[in-house]
Amino acid sequence: MDEVVERVDAQDRVLGPVSRRDAVREGWLHRVAVVVCHDEQGRILVHRRAEQVPRFPGLHEVGIGGAVGVGESYEQAAARELEEELGVSAAVRFRFKFLNRSGLSPHWLGVCDAVIPRAVTPDSREVAWHGWLSESELPRIFQERTFTPDSREIRDRYFADRVEEA
Repeated sequence: MDEVVERVDAQDRVLGPVSRRDAVREGWLHRVAVVVCHDEQGRILVHRRAEQVPRFPGLHEVGIGGAVGVGESYEQAAARELEEELGVSAAVRFRFKFLNRSGLSPHWLGVCDAVIPRAVTPDSREVAWHGWLSESELPRIFQERTFTPDSREIRDRYFADRVEEA
């Protein structure tokens, strides 16, 4: 069954509901939310997508996420995805959004973060592997592994946003 998302304009204003399949096929803007997960020591969760997922199977990511449903905020969608993919509930904080043109189709990407416990129970249909990496280890793994098209931009913008916030 296809997800229903909100088609949005270049300013992220809602135009109306559409199927995600149509949004991707037609190149219509819609919303996607990701959450960058930290443990108590500040390490970042990196994961590899399962081989059977329809979008970017087997690639690595720095964010857990998915499409924002009709009527959902970026934070709500990110929190829902955390529960669905990692089996954890956590307070999710919105950080920023940007118009993402990498990947399957253009979309507004809302980036959130959350501190979550190291003990997660990933849904094996979504997550094939996960590991906790320090910020200094991220450049190496980005060279060694293949990541989703938006992961590098999420990482770069996320750490730039943290520097600006300090």
